[in-house]
Amino acid sequence: MKDIFNISKLIIKKKLKVLSDDEKSRLKSFRTEYPFSKSIDYGKIVQKISDYSLINKEAAWKAILEKSRNKENIPSVIPLNRSWYKYAAAASLILLVAVSYLFLNKNPEVKNPIVVNAPIEIGTNKAMLTLEDGTKIALVKGTNYKTSDVSSNGEHIVYDSKGHANEKIGSNFLTIPRGGQFFIQLADGTKVWLNSESQIKYPVAFVDGQVRKVELVYGEAYFEVSPSTAHKGSKFEVFTKKQTVEVIGTQFNIKAYDDEDHIYTTLVEGKVAVTTPDKKQFLIPKEQSDFDPETSSLTVSKVDVYSAVAWKEGFFSFRTMPLKDIMKVLSRWYNVDVTFANKKLENVKFNGVLRKDQDIKEILTTIQTTKSINAYEVKNGKIIIK
Repeated sequence: MKDIFNISKLIIKKKLKVLSDDEKSRLKSFRTEYPFSKSIDYGKIVQKISDYSLINKEAAWKAILEKSRNKENIPSVIPLNRSWYKYAAAASLILLVAVSYLFLNKNPEVKNPIVVNAPIEIGTNKAMLTLEDGTKIALVKGTNYKTSDVSSNGEHIVYDSKGHANEKIGSNFLTIPRGGQFFIQLADGTKVWLNSESQIKYPVAFVDGQVRKVELVYGEAYFEVSPSTAHKGSKFEVFTKKQTVEVIGTQFNIKAYDDEDHIYTTLVEGKVAVTTPDKKQFLIPKEQSDFDPETSSLTVSKVDVYSAVAWKEGFFSFRTMPLKDIMKVLSRWYNVDVTFANKKLENVKFNGVLRKDQDIKEILTTIQTTKSINAYEVKNGKIIIK
């Protein structure tokens, strides 16, 4: 193969839909010369590359852009309507052709058989809406719910953005069960993505000029906040256990599960102020606050933003994460309990980026092939790590 980089770049440009007619011909010629490439599952190979931590996706994408600008006419500005880490994922295609023979028609060796006696469903969009009067409405794909102020197609829910006077405004709860996720657009235009096993309380309308307050009762949520300039200077605040996040910028993630001791706030874009009983701390992009409600301690550190918010884009990103914490994440998404027959395995660490639309068996097999675990069993809706 004469020029691995250029061929890989053509594949990337095809994914971006910016391939010229001449480039299409070159890619077609390559596939004719190397017939095996037609049967390559590119997505699977990218996944395996990620699983085995062979590439820094963000750095690779930047390198590709730089070389592309010097060599060919590829757009130097990424379209704003696409998330940067989708391009980062595309960047890992740089290694596709070089490693194709390694993965093609080869399966990882698994020493111990996997026992699965009951299927485990992949998570999906679903939620329970609780109205001010206590009425509960199940929101699931294929069902519609609509009133004068709100509408839902079962996959997301959107509140009417019309202004309200100072009359009493009620609040709703949106609860996401294990095995679920959901998107909500609040009445002020703020967008919120909710992860599995989460609950948010919010007013059905906001009054311009007054503080916009919502509560993340528990769980994890990603916020893209409508700016205060569009609401007569109204601040936006998110409450969790003993913590308040005042929004100065726009995009951030809060992780505050009941079964975890700490609350993590990760800033993606803009600026926020995290306030606890003892301290107020401002965050800048790529910073994460770590708050312990029991001791009221608050620390801030630089983090890999992609790993913190990958769940929103349909991925699990594990960076040197202990298996017990990984299994906690998986148990929420697949609505399954996990036990460790071998307690020593709880603290074994794993690196990898995995898709949320994968069967649980595929994910466990991937972890097993890294020799992180010896074997596992799925029995009566429970996962047993051996």
